Amino acid sequence: PNKQTNKQNNMNRVFGRKKAPGPPPPSLGDASQGVGGRMESMDAKIAQLDKELKVYRDKLKTTKSPAAKKNIQKRAMEVLKRKRMYETQRDQLAGQQFNIDQASFGIESAKATVSTISAMKAANTELKTVMKNDLKIDDVDELADDMAELMDEFQEINEALAQNFATPEDIDEADLEAELDMLGDELEEEFGEEDAVPSYLQESTSLPAQPTAVPGGGGKVPVAANGQKVDEYGLPVET
Repeated sequence: PNKQTNKQNNMNRVFGRKKAPGPPPPSLGDASQGVGGRMESMDAKIAQLDKELKVYRDKLKTTKSPAAKKNIQKRAMEVLKRKRMYETQRDQLAGQQFNIDQASFGIESAKATVSTISAMKAANTELKTVMKNDLKIDDVDELADDMAELMDEFQEINEALAQNFATPEDIDEADLEAELDMLGDELEEEFGEEDAVPSYLQESTSLPAQPTAVPGGGGKVPVAANGQKVDEYGLPVET
């Protein structure tokens, strides 16, 4: 046992001891949370320094002594330097936060890609099985031919049902056209006579002459003293 122990110690001196397993590394979520907390702390410190700078600025407006103003300016410069330092650290933390988020997004995208590829492989295997067992190109071609033949037969049936059984087959189309023209002429003559103006509504060019003698008297129309013609009652007559 002692020799074996010494041999193990010599090997450890040459090759070194195996390191004991340490704690697991933090996850990206833990790292992001830690960086976010430090950024919030920096923002709080910067806000506090802004308040102090405002106080010093107000004092500089009201202070008239040159020595007092110089002292206030010195303190304000120190506060401003600390503010710049915190702002630089905050910007660095923001860069780290961005890198952590990018790494997290990359991991999530990689996992989603792996899942997508696995699903596509499973779908490809299933599709091959279906194509091999349930779908055969010969069966599809035969089905398409049967459907085309059925549609042709259906078209022939429709054409047979659409025939006009009341029309004789020996009728000449030229005779039908001639009879149709004659019917059109007869209709024009009939409607032409109906549209004619009756004789009693037509204007006549030969009207009877205006009477110049007294009806039943056989003599001339009487004339008044002023030369105006009058009828048998002494009323003036239009000429």
